[in-house]
Amino acid sequence: MPLTNLNSPNRAYPLERTRNIGIAAHIDAGKTTLTERILFYTGMIHKIGEVHEGTTVTDWMEQERERGITITSAATTCFWQQTRQEGVYKAYEGIKMRVNIIDTPGHVDFTAEVERSLRVLDGAIAVFCGVAGVQPQSETVWRQATKYGVPRIAFVNKMDRTGANFANAINDIRTKLRAPAWPVLIPLGAEDSLRGQLDVINKKAIIYLEDATMGSNYVVEEIPAEYKEMVDAAYNDLVTAISDLDEELGMAFLEEKPITKEMLKAGIRRQTIANKFVPVVGGSAFKNKGVQYLVDAVIDYLPNPIDIPAAVGQDTDDAALKISAPPDDNAKFVSLAFKLWSDPFVGKLVFFRVYSGKLTKGDTVYNPRTNKRDRISRLIQIQADKREDIDTIYSGDIAAIVGIKNVTTGDTLCDEDLTILLEPPSFPDPVISMSIEPKTKVDQEKMGVALQRLAEEDPTFRVFTNEETGQTIIAGMGELHLEIIRDRMLREFKVEANSGKPQIAYRETMTKSAHGVGKLIKQSGGRGQYGHVEVDVRPAERGKGHVIESKVVGGTIPKEYIPACKKGIEEAVLSGVLGGYPVIDLEIDIVYGSYHEVDSNEMAFKMAAIFALKDAMKNGAPILLEPIMKVENTTPDEFQGDIMGDLNRRRGIIKSIDSKNGLSIVNADVPLAEMFGYATAIRSLSKGRSSYSMEPSHFEQVPENVKAAVLDQKGK
Repeated sequence: MPLTNLNSPNRAYPLERTRNIGIAAHIDAGKTTLTERILFYTGMIHKIGEVHEGTTVTDWMEQERERGITITSAATTCFWQQTRQEGVYKAYEGIKMRVNIIDTPGHVDFTAEVERSLRVLDGAIAVFCGVAGVQPQSETVWRQATKYGVPRIAFVNKMDRTGANFANAINDIRTKLRAPAWPVLIPLGAEDSLRGQLDVINKKAIIYLEDATMGSNYVVEEIPAEYKEMVDAAYNDLVTAISDLDEELGMAFLEEKPITKEMLKAGIRRQTIANKFVPVVGGSAFKNKGVQYLVDAVIDYLPNPIDIPAAVGQDTDDAALKISAPPDDNAKFVSLAFKLWSDPFVGKLVFFRVYSGKLTKGDTVYNPRTNKRDRISRLIQIQADKREDIDTIYSGDIAAIVGIKNVTTGDTLCDEDLTILLEPPSFPDPVISMSIEPKTKVDQEKMGVALQRLAEEDPTFRVFTNEETGQTIIAGMGELHLEIIRDRMLREFKVEANSGKPQIAYRETMTKSAHGVGKLIKQSGGRGQYGHVEVDVRPAERGKGHVIESKVVGGTIPKEYIPACKKGIEEAVLSGVLGGYPVIDLEIDIVYGSYHEVDSNEMAFKMAAIFALKDAMKNGAPILLEPIMKVENTTPDEFQGDIMGDLNRRRGIIKSIDSKNGLSIVNADVPLAEMFGYATAIRSLSKGRSSYSMEPSHFEQVPENVKAAVLDQKGK
């Protein structure tokens, strides 16, 4: 079917001329700076903003501008006409392309923003620091992109920095991420002598002029003599790598036919979209060198919505039945709500990606999760913090709906005739919590509304009440995450609140199999309560979650009470027998029970199942688990011993020590409980010259000498 048949005659930019990309990386790799340059060179802004000045387009929240970090992913749209004349696809030559960009946070506390953005994007630019190479959060976002099958271009940024090494960065990408990465644009020079890029495919040098145009002026010249041999070698390596992967190029290579630039670029595009190849571009966003040709590479190698497989969801009536949502304006409407946001001017915004069909103001959408229908009264095109009303949104596009109710992150919004459920993004559980209480009676009323709205927006932020103390507990991904939540409560909802000391999200599990018996018998004349459940419980593989199955034979528990038993077990695992912490990773079989013709009911069996699981847990050698953080500390060599000694004191296990340009990079696994105040400690140990990053890794058993203190603290 011709591509034009997929496009509505009213859409300004056809599907094949659309790119949906994300910019993702470790904190401080230069994502927001890169986005700002792309917007400048595409003509969307006329003055470049800087992160350190708090003037960038995509860091629009007050908290982002104050701290110089990205907290929430921001969507923006720009338009690009390719710069090159050699090796450009004829279909794209002289034609403007529409590029939808999502700038994502790099801080581990806001990993949910990256997760949900990558779920709806077609491609991504993974940004790496030319000095540090692959950093811990780089690995995390890379894994997230791999999970959703997102094709990537690698941009080695900060090539102007002292110690920048393009070859080392590529080696890092290949070894640490196991990515088939090969350069297509090599930095021309490095550090203070960075002048531009070497185009491997066209064998040309792009040299940026040192004038007042902020990198807008450059010339394309022949490659300087001293770089010719290196570029020829890089070209031959590139052709060999692509020929090994791409059947079409491989045949031409074996038959010794000439491989043209167009053939090579087409092969790179095919293999990048297939996630078998990663083109690498070097440059410096801050110094305005190499960004235009990076956007060219986005157009050349990253997919449009037609290039990737159609979205597939399950049938709401039959989970085994798969339904496809092809990128076609003329098909029935299918979209995924990937983000909620409370806007102070327009109210609740629901960001969504359209996979199939189109949506016009006044249309009705159906939510299969709630079985509810909503009429769309207002559609908005997002430009970071600016809002532009539109009438229609087409397949492959990203926009926002105003005023729609009963929607959560990950909901499918579709045509009423469809029964499709798209896979929602998955989010990690919170690792840290603290109590929070309003300062005044007026704040108390507003706090409930504020927390509810913030929890709707952020799937990694949880709010619950401690039944023992009556305190309101908020939980999130880290200290910074909860600090931002409190700050937003004050600024956006005018709620003043006091918070307690952060608490660790401990877990409980069992270490051996056990049998549990639970009975609820209240029979004292008249209608009573009778439930009897027995379970076999085994430890499951770590990270597997709970598996609950009914193995009841002979009708000892009637079928109609099995769901109540399962519900009781699901409730019981919310608090363990050691310290009342959530229980993880158990395989639970309901094996036996008994019932009474008159006195048995669902509530009785639910309670009996709770008692049975608690009984099994007491007999199953329960243990306490604590979250372990993967910590990377970068420090000058002279402070390495002090830093390692401090990590050992914090119960850390040193995993590796690397050395780069006079810096020691210490990787360790450290319990989260020991990481409070770490930033202050390393500042004093290294005279302010060390930096660190951390991300959740896994859960491990709490040592016996620490366990007593944890449970004692819980008791208080």
